[in-house]
Amino acid sequence: MPAVIRDSQNALEEGARAHREELARTVAAGGSFAGWRPAVETVPRHRFTPGFYLPAEELSAQGMTWWEPVTAALDPERWLRAVYEDQTLVTQLDGDEPDWKHPAPRDGGIPTSSSTLPSLVLRMWEDADLADGQDVLEIGTGTGYSTALFCERYGSDTLTSLEVDSHRLDQAAGALYGLGYTPDLAVADGLYGYWPSAPFDRIVAACSVRTVPGTWIAQTRPGGKILTTLGGWQFAFARTLLTVHDDGTATGPLLPGTVSFMLARPHQAPAFGNPAHWNSLLHDAAPTTAGHPTDWLTDATEEAFFTRFLVQSALPTTQITTIDGITHLIDTATGSAATLTPDREDLLVRQAGPYRLWDRAEEILEAHQTAGRPGPETFTLTVDPRGQHLHHPHMPTLTTR
Repeated sequence: MPAVIRDSQNALEEGARAHREELARTVAAGGSFAGWRPAVETVPRHRFTPGFYLPAEELSAQGMTWWEPVTAALDPERWLRAVYEDQTLVTQLDGDEPDWKHPAPRDGGIPTSSSTLPSLVLRMWEDADLADGQDVLEIGTGTGYSTALFCERYGSDTLTSLEVDSHRLDQAAGALYGLGYTPDLAVADGLYGYWPSAPFDRIVAACSVRTVPGTWIAQTRPGGKILTTLGGWQFAFARTLLTVHDDGTATGPLLPGTVSFMLARPHQAPAFGNPAHWNSLLHDAAPTTAGHPTDWLTDATEEAFFTRFLVQSALPTTQITTIDGITHLIDTATGSAATLTPDREDLLVRQAGPYRLWDRAEEILEAHQTAGRPGPETFTLTVDPRGQHLHHPHMPTLTTR
């Protein structure tokens, strides 16, 4: 190896080491994450993220996010600095695998793979209530960084990690094996678990799901636990830690705080078509006045975020979008629709189809308000063959099938 290249690589590794130490001080210096500090200081995140996209400060001419590629070749200082900040790094858009040797900016696009911000990775592993010797299934290898952190602390022998995207897994495997980490890796749809390595003591999902798959429960030992994020088509999320029982059911609390992961690809929302077509269903619908404002849709607060999750749980196949100030509720499964139109001091509602979507949303809003606006940690989730049931002592049970 030429001396110039060797010196450059040595300088990179020295710089990365300093950044890792700072990252460890930032995310794992104390509290519940303190036990992870040696792993954060050891695992070189830059080996798992040779390229990624960062959003530009301004939108594109089309009004969409302008994604700028960042690599060591393009801008080594920016690349290394971003890698070791506590932020999520988008590594793929719309399922298209980038050519990081010749990357190009992207005008818009939906993130489909990323390196999750390190503090959330640690929170995920910590909340899973791990212990030495447990057989663990990780759903969503991604770049492999979270996998490496687990292996560094608990070893590689008991971990199986699944990734649905073969290109993503190839890169993750190269980085993991190159660093000496040897977990079992497989290209597989994580919604089906992984029978060859079952049963597991822990299943930990690095994606969100609309409903907890029965296969996860079937592949978890009685007394074992499943940590996952519940998501949906209204972009609201809540996390749960379920304990699996002998009878094949699972129960557990929702966890506090607001955390979001990308929906598993088979659980992503379908395109609903042209809103004008849905509006045509409302042509003969007489307007009524809404009893509740839409702040649960628009406010950037933890309370509004969780309220939207409750409405989403009651209307699991309903999508919400706002166009030119008019909010549309569209249910592709039932053919129901509603619009919310501001009118001076009021909010006019039109509804059509077999389900009165806004009426159902207001039932949940009213029940939540009457119960004193309880937070997620006061709810319990039960998953059984009949569906997924969200319980609260002072609210009606919400069931999703």
